[in-house]
Amino acid sequence: MTKKIKLGLPKGSLQESTLRMLKKAGFTVSVSSRSYFPSIDDPEIEPVLLRAQELPQYVENGVLDCGITGADWILENKARVTVVTDLMYAKQGMSPVRWVLAVPDHSAMKNVKDLQGKRIATELVGVTKEYLKKNKVKATVEFSWGATEAKVPQLVDAIVELTETGSSLRAHNLKIIDTICQSTTQFIANKSAWKDSWKKDKIEHISLLLQGAINAEDKVGIKLNAREENLKKILSILPAMRNPTISSLSRPGWYAIEVVSDEKVVRDLILRLKKAGAEGIIEYTLTKVIP
Repeated sequence: MTKKIKLGLPKGSLQESTLRMLKKAGFTVSVSSRSYFPSIDDPEIEPVLLRAQELPQYVENGVLDCGITGADWILENKARVTVVTDLMYAKQGMSPVRWVLAVPDHSAMKNVKDLQGKRIATELVGVTKEYLKKNKVKATVEFSWGATEAKVPQLVDAIVELTETGSSLRAHNLKIIDTICQSTTQFIANKSAWKDSWKKDKIEHISLLLQGAINAEDKVGIKLNAREENLKKILSILPAMRNPTISSLSRPGWYAIEVVSDEKVVRDLILRLKKAGAEGIIEYTLTKVIP
């Protein structure tokens, strides 16, 4: 029988970005709208689709060998798991997300002390209660099933909500008065599974490919040819993760150069390279970058 690991994938806000990263990493996952058990083109992986909020507890108790979830939900569940790696991506971008304390724009509340005796709605109840306790504030914290922004000020005085850009909060006329915590997407493993040599190797393999896919985000490869007399000037212009790859061409006095660059600088970089004497410039996309 083929050995398998059970991999928990986040259903909801992280689902689309996670499936995209897995695709870049080399895994094609097919999700049915009616099933919590997607298919994957790797016979050694058995994926399960669950809410990110639930994943840490299922990884902790061994129902899943590993999973992708947020650091916030590991903290909320107080889950005892092994963090394999940080996966620096979120729903919209590649930066950590924040759980913030927000109140109406017109509110006189300016900091956490002003919430004494108030009512707060959030999905992150445990972490919020710890935050209030640390700041010596007594307030009522109630679980929110969704549409949290719409509950202020009619139902609650403040909310603790997840945000990447703050745009949704601004659209609901809310202002941020503090950050409760930051969170990144994390690849986690069950402690017993991590001690199993075959499972650990498989988990580390998946982790390596995912990190390679993330490293390739917003980066491109550049190839070009250069005469020997222009080589020094061209190399002074080129960015690189380390050093550019340089090789001699069959034509005497010519070199081929290859480098990885941030995509956002290439538009201006190509013009500078051309002016410095570069020829045959090629820009190509990357799926994985393994340091």
